[in-house]
Amino acid sequence: MCTKLRCAKRNAEMRIDMLIGNHLSASKGYAAMGKAALALDANTFAFFTRNPRGGKAKEIDEKDVEKFLNFAKEHEFGKIVAHAPYTMNLCAAKEDVRSFSKEMLLDDLKRMEYTPGNYYNFHPGSHVGQGIEAGIAKIAEILNDVLTEEQSTTVLLETMSGKGSEVGSTFQELKEIIDRVERKDKLGVCLDTCHIWDGGYDIVHDLDGVLTEFDQVIGLTRLKAVHLNDSMNGLGSHKDRHAKIGEGEIGLDALVEVVCHPALKGVPFILETPNDDEGWKREITLLRERYAMKGD
Repeated sequence: MCTKLRCAKRNAEMRIDMLIGNHLSASKGYAAMGKAALALDANTFAFFTRNPRGGKAKEIDEKDVEKFLNFAKEHEFGKIVAHAPYTMNLCAAKEDVRSFSKEMLLDDLKRMEYTPGNYYNFHPGSHVGQGIEAGIAKIAEILNDVLTEEQSTTVLLETMSGKGSEVGSTFQELKEIIDRVERKDKLGVCLDTCHIWDGGYDIVHDLDGVLTEFDQVIGLTRLKAVHLNDSMNGLGSHKDRHAKIGEGEIGLDALVEVVCHPALKGVPFILETPNDDEGWKREITLLRERYAMKGD
């Protein structure tokens, strides 16, 4: 029998065990993001390091960061997942775009050291007619230029849907980037459920098979974060249109299997669903409940 005290203790343990949050606005700073996350019952979150369409980043307020770090420790947050701007394209055909992308990456990684030991996620890029091989080589070249032994941040390559000329829509493509990077210990992968579904990986009917393939090609030790999204489109559509949890083609049951899979225990799950705060809180509550039910 679950007494009130035991239930409270078990729920607290489940909350720590499952790291889940959503994408938050960084406009009011780190401490504000921490408080916003807690209000949604989140214990991790994602944020853009600068305007998602590029441009200058907001100045870092060290006192604000210190407040956040203390708050995150007090409330047992997991690692947070910063997101690079969409305009960052390390394999751009135009050299000025690629050079600007490299500068943004360098600056972002420098800024990430104010919150040490966390994750920095980015879309590998679009080769824009140069071909996948050229794109892979260009991405790896810049990563070799910017990654350092001293950095505490792990840089995450995001799985893509294969829309247009995107690089990284297969596990093999991500592996080829990693293989060419010298400081492999500074690299990981963020698996986006909408993207891999749209890219042709059937996580509804064969999640074990998909994760086994990931392990064989890249290695599950590199899977550091998950973007948890439903999809508006069918398997292999290569579209990349996120849907609310349970309202898309992947469905609630399959996404619950993702968050409950033992291979993903301890990995931060980030919701990028088309929602407002009320919607994200509802999704977080629902997924925590289903996670707890699976643990019974």
